[in-house]
Order: sequence, then structure tokens, then C-alpha cells
Amino acid sequence: MRSWGAGVLALCAALALAGCGGTSPKDPKPAAHTSTGASTPPASLADVAMPRPGKLKPPILSADILVQSQDPLPPSLVAQAKGIKSVVAVDQFSLASFYSEEDEVTYAAVDPSAFRYFAAPATAQTAEVWNRIADGEIAITPELKAELPITHESVTMGNDDDAETVHIGAFAPLVLRSKISAIVNERWADKLHMVKNNALIVSTGEKSPLTAQKNLRKAVGNRGSVTLLALHFDINAPQTAILTGGSVARAVGSFTYTANADGTVNPDKSWVRAFIRTETVPIIGRVTCNKAMIPQLRAALNEVVARGLASKIHKNEYGGCYVPRYIAKDPAQGLSFHTFGTAIDLNVPGNQRGTVGTMDRTVVKIFEKWGFNWGGNWHYTDPMHFELARIVAVR
Repeated sequence: MRSWGAGVLALCAALALAGCGGTSPKDPKPAAHTSTGASTPPASLADVAMPRPGKLKPPILSADILVQSQDPLPPSLVAQAKGIKSVVAVDQFSLASFYSEEDEVTYAAVDPSAFRYFAAPATAQTAEVWNRIADGEIAITPELKAELPITHESVTMGNDDDAETVHIGAFAPLVLRSKISAIVNERWADKLHMVKNNALIVSTGEKSPLTAQKNLRKAVGNRGSVTLLALHFDINAPQTAILTGGSVARAVGSFTYTANADGTVNPDKSWVRAFIRTETVPIIGRVTCNKAMIPQLRAALNEVVARGLASKIHKNEYGGCYVPRYIAKDPAQGLSFHTFGTAIDLNVPGNQRGTVGTMDRTVVKIFEKWGFNWGGNWHYTDPMHFELARIVAVR
């Protein structure tokens, strides 16, 4: 049986943590173990543990292009990517997102022995990070440490009530300039209901990635997105959103989308046709939401009316449901959960972020009964916000 170190490993690197003492990517220096709570990970990790990677054999690779699809990438496409003249190396893995409170977290399920070569140099050279990933823990970027609700050194992989909880093994910079902010090993893919092998990371070494990106876009076509991992955000590049977490995530579907300069996004029309509906509900009237949410929203509002609380929800202060955009309209912050049409904002003026808010607590309990989480319970509150957390049968 493996021996678990006490606490979470924190990797101190100049690119990741300010004030860590001038560590450079070529001179990795793991910090002392630090504990944020219990030091014993869940016993269930034995089910997802895999062999630890062996010794790192240089060179470490640059991560230049990210390919992602809603479906597994076929072997023929992977072979085609390997055959591009400027491509030095590729690695296929699984990529998806979950929401923690209102933050989108994009995570990868990988073979640690292969994927580590594409990580930030300091992280790639720190064996303990990859050992812990192989053992079944999760590594997350240091920036997420302050943003995620962490309980007993663990993070819940989604807002759904039935989402899996994974023990944190390390805080470390992962893939530079990419949206990947968490990594688990590939044996988690089934438990997390990920689409397997739907992503590819590509290194072009010292050669420009632009030619490879162009060739990959031709090869991928409309089957997915091809993103240059550069310091700028390519607003014209199609992106892919694959949500995981639990039963709600599986009900709302996945899609590709394009971005607009104003921070809004355009999910593909076929997904919108399949999942987004405009219907009439009590109190508010016409709403546009994901079809998975509307029955529970209607049931919650019917109960609010039946219990004489309709005046506690102000129709003219409704803030929307399906609103496809980035959080704060900033691509760096990821997609808003409203993009999936499974969140709703009520009584907006009196319930701003970071406040206790004025939302009636009996109304909150009614919504929770009907499968919603309330943003007023978050560590950084958002009391106007309700989002679907579990599927409830409505009769």
C-alpha cells in the first residue's frame, strides 16, 4: 500500500506564487508539505490509483496547441497531427469542465508519465506532483486555492449534489497559458463521466505553431476546436464546452461556441435548438432556460405562490437565465454557468455579490427542495443566484 504524505504538496515556482523566494522553472524547489485539514485522502482513491511515472527523461516539451472535441478524437486524426512537419510531440487525454460555486474549472484526466512533459517546467520536474496524481489525487493551480471551497483537503468536482469529491495532492502551475487548471489521472475519467480521449496537446518545439495550427484546423474541421496556447486570446477560434459533475451536467449537454468582443459567446445552434426553451412560469412570466431546469423552476415557483410568498420575488428584478457569456465578460474567467441555461438571477438590486442579500429564506428553502443551490451560501456570496444542483422528479 502506498504511503500518503501529510497534507497537500505546494510547489513554489516563480511563475505561480509571488514571494516564494525566486525559484525559476529550471530550478524547481518543492515547498514543505502544508496542511489545510485532514491529511488522509478518501479510501476510494484505491479504485483510481495507477502506476507512478518513472524518472523524467529530458527534454521537457512546450505546450503550443490544444485540440478539443465533444467526442473522442479518432486515431486517424491523432496520426495526422503527429505527421505534421512542425509537430515535435503530441499527447492524447480527456478534457472537461465543472463548476465550483460560480467558477468554471477546466480539468484534464491524463497519463501522468506522458502528460508531465507538457507541464510548466518546475512542475514537470517535481516527481511528487505526478506521483500524487497517479495515486488518485488532484493537482490544481495555486490561483484556484483561494477561489475553490476546499473541505478536508478535497474539492468537489461540480455543483451537482452527486458530484465526486477528490483529495487535493498538490498546488502547482500546470500547463502554461492554457485553460487547464486541474489534473487527475486517466482512471478518473469513467467516474467523472468524461468523454474519453477528446483532447490533444501539441508541441512544436522551437518552430512556430501557426502552421501546425492551420493544418490541425483543416484536419479537425467542425469536429472540435484548435486553440493556440499563446499570450493572447484568439477570439476567432471556436471553443468547446464539455460539462461534467453529475446528473445535472449530463442532462444539459455540451457544445462548441465562438466568442464576441463584448464578452458574450455563441453556442452552436444545434445545441441551442436541442436544449434551450422559452416558456412561461409563475411570477416571472416568460423565461429562456435549459429544458432540464424548467420543470423544477416551475415547481419551485408554484410552491412559492401556494405558500403565499409570491410578493417575495420581484418580476421586474429578474436577471435572466440563459445568458451566454463569460464570467464578468472576461474570457480569462471562463464561461458563466448561465451559458448552459441552468442558473437564474432573482431580485437583483438587493442581492449583489459579496453581500448577505435580502432574499427571503423560506423562498431559498423552497428552491433548495426543488434541486437548486443558492449562491448566498457560497464563501463569496451571490444571493441573487440559484442554479440547478440535482434532478428532481416533478409530478
